[in-house]
Amino acid sequence: MTDLTGKVAVVTGSSRGIGKAIAQRYAALGANVVVNYATDRQNAAQTVTEIEEAGGRAIAVRADVSSLPDLDNLFQAAIDTFGRLDIVVANAGVEIILQPISEVTEEQFDRLFAINAKGAFFTLQKAAARLHDGGRLINIGSTTTVSPYPGMGLYASSKSAAEQLTGILALELGSRDITVNTILPCAIGGAGVFSEVTPGDQFHQMNAERPLGGRPGTPDDVADAAEYLAGNLAAWVSGHTLVVAGGAPQ
Repeated sequence: MTDLTGKVAVVTGSSRGIGKAIAQRYAALGANVVVNYATDRQNAAQTVTEIEEAGGRAIAVRADVSSLPDLDNLFQAAIDTFGRLDIVVANAGVEIILQPISEVTEEQFDRLFAINAKGAFFTLQKAAARLHDGGRLINIGSTTTVSPYPGMGLYASSKSAAEQLTGILALELGSRDITVNTILPCAIGGAGVFSEVTPGDQFHQMNAERPLGGRPGTPDDVADAAEYLAGNLAAWVSGHTLVVAGGAPQ
């Protein structure tokens, strides 16, 4: 089992869904966790409560990842509270907008790119400047960037921007023994994720075609991958994109 005792982890967008599952997993493995939220204060507080009731340590910090001052405050809060920074998961993202490229508005474009592209870019940049040597940077992407799907043009393009940073940042930070990796989840069921915007029959059909179990992915499936990448077993893994998609062809 991965041991993160004494480590400090920041997981952006962790009031629910994938981010919450990762935050809870890291706390269960011994890490001190910063639960980040932009607007969902109630669910962030609930996540902290659940972590504490399970014997872990966590705080909730509000920050809009598209705001550079907010990011500075987020990482400073982690250091002020827990004394260091070891693991950062860039998970915050705007929900999927499922519609043809021809119907995408400028407002929608700006909104998704502000969070999914700019937010992820500067989360990784500012985290890297504060991360302890030997730390971990993990970006949460999407299989929509490698498996074209109708109606996903805006979302996929906004997510692919940060994914391109993985290999480059891994090279730039390698001398500090910091690993940089991206997880590409498939269609994930649960709050705040793919199942909320995809018609039920379409969502279930997509998952019925998956070789492993014919079931939708879960936030815990992604947390499994995030656990591996945060631990010592992945110390020699960097610049890698890990697909978590139940064996679906990419």
